[in-house]
This record gives sequence, C-alpha cells and structure tokens, in this order.
Amino acid sequence: MTGSRKRRLAIAMGIYLVVSGVYFALTPKNRLMEHTQFNHFALLAESWKNGRLDLPHGPPGYAANNDFASFHGKWYVAFPPFPAVLLLPLVLIGKTADNVRDGQFFLWLAGIGPAVLFLVLEQLRRDGRSPRNEKANVALALLLAFGTVYFFTSLQGTVWFAAHVVAVGIGAIYLLCSLDAAHPVLAGTMIGVGFLTRTPLLFATPFFLFEAARVSMRRAAATDATAVTAPDDRLHDTRTWRLADVDARRLVRLLVQFAVPVALLIGAALVYNRARFGTFLDFGYEYLTVAWQGRMRRWGLFNYHFLARNLGVVLTSLPWHEPGAATAFQINEHGLALWVTTPLYLWLVWPKEKSPLAIALYVTAAAVAIPGLFYQNTGWMQFGYRFSNDYAPFLFVLLAVTGHKFGKRFAAAALVSVVVNAFGAATFDHGDFRRFYYEDPSQKVLYQPD
Repeated sequence: MTGSRKRRLAIAMGIYLVVSGVYFALTPKNRLMEHTQFNHFALLAESWKNGRLDLPHGPPGYAANNDFASFHGKWYVAFPPFPAVLLLPLVLIGKTADNVRDGQFFLWLAGIGPAVLFLVLEQLRRDGRSPRNEKANVALALLLAFGTVYFFTSLQGTVWFAAHVVAVGIGAIYLLCSLDAAHPVLAGTMIGVGFLTRTPLLFATPFFLFEAARVSMRRAAATDATAVTAPDDRLHDTRTWRLADVDARRLVRLLVQFAVPVALLIGAALVYNRARFGTFLDFGYEYLTVAWQGRMRRWGLFNYHFLARNLGVVLTSLPWHEPGAATAFQINEHGLALWVTTPLYLWLVWPKEKSPLAIALYVTAAAVAIPGLFYQNTGWMQFGYRFSNDYAPFLFVLLAVTGHKFGKRFAAAALVSVVVNAFGAATFDHGDFRRFYYEDPSQKVLYQPD
C-alpha cells in the first residue's frame, strides 16, 4: 500500500472508532447486555438454524406480537432477511436468539457507513471530481454519523432500526465500488444485499449505470491526424458524450458483471417468498398482525393515498408546545421534518454546480426516496424521518460535489444538525425522556391535536 492509501484507511478507521465510541457511550446499558425486545432478525436466524422458515413457537411474549406475519396458522418474520444472515453465526454460537445481544451487534456495524463514506469522498477528491479537502471529507463523514437521524437510529438495535444501520453501510460500500465502475460484481452484490435489507436500495442502480457509461466513453478524436481513440480513458467531462463514442463491448461487460449478482439475489428473495407464502411476489407484509392492517388491504403497501401524509411528515412536522405539559415541547412520534433534523440538506435545494456526477446522484437519491413517500407507513415510531437513512450517503456525497462553500452558515447548520440529533439520540425511547414524545397508537394524528 502507498503511504496515502495507508493514511486514508487509518483516518477511516479513526472515524469508525470515534463514531462507535460515542454510540456505545450513549446507548442504554440494557441494549448492550441483553437482547432487544424486538429481536426479529435473531429469531429468524434461530428458525433457519432449526431448519425452518417460520417461527415454530410463534412470536415470543416479550415482543408483544409487534410486526410479525401470520399466514395459514404459521408465524413469520416478513422483514427482508439479510441482517438475519449477519446474525446467524452468533445464533449458532449462542444456540438461541435470546442468547444473542442483537442490539450490541448492530451497534458494532454502525460506524462502517460513515467510515466508508470518507473513503468515497476521498476517492472523488483524488479523481478531481470533488473540491473538498481531507478535513472537509472527515467533517462530512462525522456529520452523517452525528448530524442526521442515523444518530438516533443507530442506538436502537431493534428490527426496524437495525435494518437501516446495515443499509447505510451497504449504501456507502456500493458507492465506493461504483466509482469508475471499478468493482461491478461487488457493486451489484451490494445492490442485491441492499434489496434484502432495505428494499428501496434496489433503486440506487442509476449511479452505477452512470459510472459504467462514463468510463466506457472513448476520447473524442483530436484534430491532429496522429490522434487515436483510447477506449480505456475515463472522461470526466460528460457534456461531450455521444452515442458513437461508447465502447459498447466494455459497457456491456460492466453491466453484465453488475447485473448477475443483482439477479441472483433478487431470485433468491423470490424463491424465499414462494417457500413461505406460495407466490414469488408475496413478501408477507400484508399478513402483519397490526392495527392498520385494514388500510394495507384497501390501498396496498404503496399508493398515492399515502403521499400527502408522508410529505407532511418529511417537510412540515415540527415540535410543539403543549399547555400544561411537563416539558417545554413535544415531538410527534411520526418524526420531525427532514430539514429540522438536518438543515444541511437545504444546501442541496439550490446547488451551485450541476455537474453530471451531481445529476447522477440527485437521480439516484430521488429513485431511492420516492417509494417511501408512497408507503403505507411514515416510519412511526421515530424521532425524525428514518427512511431518509436509505439515501443519506448519496445526499452527503452531493454536499461534497455541488459547489457550495462550507462557510459560517454551513458550520452553523452543521452545529444545529448535531445538537438536534444528539437530543434525539439521548431521548428517543429512553426511560423518562419519553415525556418529550407524543404517541398516538392510531397513527392518525400528525400535528398538534386541537
């Protein structure tokens, strides 16, 4: 390894250790020393260990039958299963799910996403596609960890939040493998396991397609008669792209290498569905025994019907003062608006530069975000809009490449982001601090009640 590469890896390891240290320090002791109340992934891994796809004894009493699927008299974990694959070795060692500290396990993984994001940003800097220096890239990596809803998410350990922790790491690794389309098989594998962790990550595919097309362009022929085309040249100025300049053989090779692991992993998911529920396309969510099952049966899992409510949470959900309450303000457990928890994202509304790379990132982030806006659930219960974790790595790369100066205003917004999310990390689902949160089990109240 060259010295510079050693330095990048050392800094990435430092980021991982700092993030992990802070996360462990703020996590309640019981989440570190015991299994969580909602250890669905460990329960699923235990079922696999015993040669079953269902839960032979049904949901354990401590899980309060929260988000389990009932189908033809059997109980299943409907969540995408890749986090359970990661837990399987621990379940094999511990013999049962109850012996696995699942919350602690996912906490060890939480620092991976920010650390790998730093490597992504450094690669873009070295390629001349990002104007940020090393210090700025370290700051952005740490802001992903402490200035977004990923902060409170990482401390929970339960099934819904554990999937986000795994997905952020996968998303960052996918970005790193996709740069220059350097590792198409690994990039495709990340999309596949991302789909098996958080389904919207399947729609992160556009970024690899852009990179594969970019590196498959030949250099435009120079006016000099001695100039020759060079199919391996990697062009940064995509404004000059023409169809005739594409090295089709190279592009097809990259796309096939990328697509094979994606297809295999999606195929495995479909076979897994059929083995459980009798059809390839049945993921089991409609069989969840939850109070809002009726709306899923009427409208489905994704529908325009849910768009207004989800947009309301993402864009307009604010804390409020409740007269006579024991706290100065309350937060609806549908979560705070995205710009409240991370005002840094406002810099992306008016990009200073619109490079082809930035456009590819905007398209990718939008493709991942849009399915959640039509989903039957806002993410309840949460401090802030947790579904934004799915595309947060892409947004932070955008912050690096859209050309804004990181001046005093940006620093102030970064500080606000950290303070707000530190409050969420310290209070959400944390003992007496629950008094700061307004809980409505019906999920019908989005704003301050009349």
